Amino acid sequence: MILQSWRLFGVSVIIIIYICSVLLFSINSSPRSNQKNERIERFSEFANFHNSRFRGFTSKANIRWCNGLKYLKTNVPNNMITTVSALSTNKVATTENIKDDAVYRIPGLTALASFPGSGNTWLRYLLQQATGILTGSVYKDYGLLKTGFPAENVRNNSVLLVKTHEFGPKAWDPFTKAILLVRDPEKAILAEFNRQSGGHIGFASPDRYKRTKGKYWQKFVLKNLKMWEATNLSWARDFSGSIKVVFYEDLVGNLEVTLRGILNFLEFPINEVTTN
Repeated sequence: MILQSWRLFGVSVIIIIYICSVLLFSINSSPRSNQKNERIERFSEFANFHNSRFRGFTSKANIRWCNGLKYLKTNVPNNMITTVSALSTNKVATTENIKDDAVYRIPGLTALASFPGSGNTWLRYLLQQATGILTGSVYKDYGLLKTGFPAENVRNNSVLLVKTHEFGPKAWDPFTKAILLVRDPEKAILAEFNRQSGGHIGFASPDRYKRTKGKYWQKFVLKNLKMWEATNLSWARDFSGSIKVVFYEDLVGNLEVTLRGILNFLEFPINEVTTN
């Protein structure tokens, strides 16, 4: 209990520090005119996963996985069964929509929760590479569905975990465990602005930041800063299940150790070949 309190206190302090820095960032400056050259993209994190087998990855190409991706063999309520086709190099699995007539708290169902722009998709990519098990989502993103994430909209324990940006009692109900991915709000909000302005792997043009003399950008920052705070604090403080907080910067700076910690939390056996 004491450890839990210290964990929540630590997350709260970090969030407060983040918020102060972002407020200063949004008030004193807007992204520079050379933003176009920076090309902050949704999938830019993939460059940190050094593996020659993945060179040449583009937004239109399917990802070549270390292992053939598959679903977990688990018992799922009858009205939540997902039908999939076999996966191969040139074939993407298809799924039937899951019926949501009732809410289930499924034993072992883990949420991968984050504010948008925090690296959720990248972490899903890494976990699928390390385990060969598909990851699901509460959304049905057709862009991701076609580029290596065939379990979009699957939200049962046939997948390793389930992506969500939602929070609150209804969002928590199906899950018994959660991984909370926290990223510096300045970078997360900027990544989300780029996504909304330029698509999944696009970026916002300098004109987007100058819209209404910069007021549009400042309003966007303030609105999403509140959402960033609410998302992270609510999961860290109010989710009743077991939770592991992962900082995006730790994932980038110490990938293997952080990934091993996540797999241990998921109680998933570590494959030394794919992990290394």
